[in-house]
Amino acid sequence: QVELAESGGGLVQSGGSLRVSCTMSGGSFTNYAMGWFRQAPEKARELVATIWPSRFTEYVDSVKGRFTISRDNAKNTVYLQMNSLKPEDTAVYYCNRVPYRPSDSWGQGTQVTVSS
Repeated sequence: QVELAESGGGLVQSGGSLRVSCTMSGGSFTNYAMGWFRQAPEKARELVATIWPSRFTEYVDSVKGRFTISRDNAKNTVYLQMNSLKPEDTAVYYCNRVPYRPSDSWGQGTQVTVSS
C-alpha cells in the first residue's frame, strides 16, 4: 500500500519562492516516475512536473523556467522548488506516481497560496 505525504506549502507573495516535499512509504520509490500535480478551486487536477527514475524532468509550459522537480531516493522523497510564484499558481499541490493509476490513492496535499 503506497502512502504519500506532502508538506511545505504556505502563503507567499507574488514573486516569492516555496519548496514543497512529498515522502512515499510502502512502494518501490526508486523505480517510479514521480509527478507533482495541482488542483485550483473549481479546476481539474493537472500534472505540472515529472521526474523519471533516470532524473529526466518534464514540465508543463506554465511553470517552465520557474519550477524545478528533484528527488532523493535515499529518503523516498520528491521535491518541487517553486520560484517567481504567481497568483495563478495558487492551488493544492499533490504528488503521485506517473502515469497516475486509478488504484493509487492521494495524500492530503499541501496548500500553496500566492498573494498579489
